[in-house]
Amino acid sequence: MPTHLLVPRRHAPRPALQLMEGVALAHGRLHEVCGPARHRFALWLAAAAAPGAVLWLPSPRGDQRLNPDGMAHLASPARLLFVQTLRSEQQLWAMEESLRSGAVALVVAETDDLPSMTAVRRLHLAAENAGHGSTDSAPAPLGLLLTPGEGGAQGIETRWHLAPAHHLAATALLSAVSDPPAPHPARPAAPQRSTDAPPGLQDCWRLQRLRARMQPPRDWLVSQSGNNPPVALHRPPDPPPAPCAPRHPAPQAERA
Repeated sequence: MPTHLLVPRRHAPRPALQLMEGVALAHGRLHEVCGPARHRFALWLAAAAAPGAVLWLPSPRGDQRLNPDGMAHLASPARLLFVQTLRSEQQLWAMEESLRSGAVALVVAETDDLPSMTAVRRLHLAAENAGHGSTDSAPAPLGLLLTPGEGGAQGIETRWHLAPAHHLAATALLSAVSDPPAPHPARPAAPQRSTDAPPGLQDCWRLQRLRARMQPPRDWLVSQSGNNPPVALHRPPDPPPAPCAPRHPAPQAERA
């Protein structure tokens, strides 16, 4: 009797939205971002998403709104479509229906609480089956949850954390520059500043990939200049560990 061996099936990688080098979010899936700069991460994705509208669902209990003038250098305010809901259940329902329709490339929801596993699975299915039966070849939409604190929604595809790290920008840039040439013997050496950095690159953020199904945790230093897309900088090396103090005191010299 012939024996059939099980051969692992190779699955093609999902199409992904490339934010910068090494940072990509799969289409047709639900992702999460937390941290004090999570709104900036969402606006970066909105700028990198396919042309068209981006649906933004503000917090049902929040009274703060994005300032169009403040976000214009990150993403065009004309692309954002805001839908205000009164309860968290309505917000998740609006997100699910928007993903299932496939009418927008990105749906962002500012959540007050972490959604349940059942809600996350429904959002995954809605994004995967977006525009079912249509002949449009556009990639499936992408869902993004902006969660408070350190996040922790169960069942999401990836979890990211973004926080300001402006004090590390100059160090990261200088670490990638070779040593300056020696001064001319007839000229005195010009004073050097330890925080010397090109104009427009002093602002910096630390991006962490806390969770991913197929990738390990990782972090980047990210900078953005003007209206240009964000770029990943070299991360400064960690400081060497401090020497350990001896456990036992040194023996005292014997008295004469």
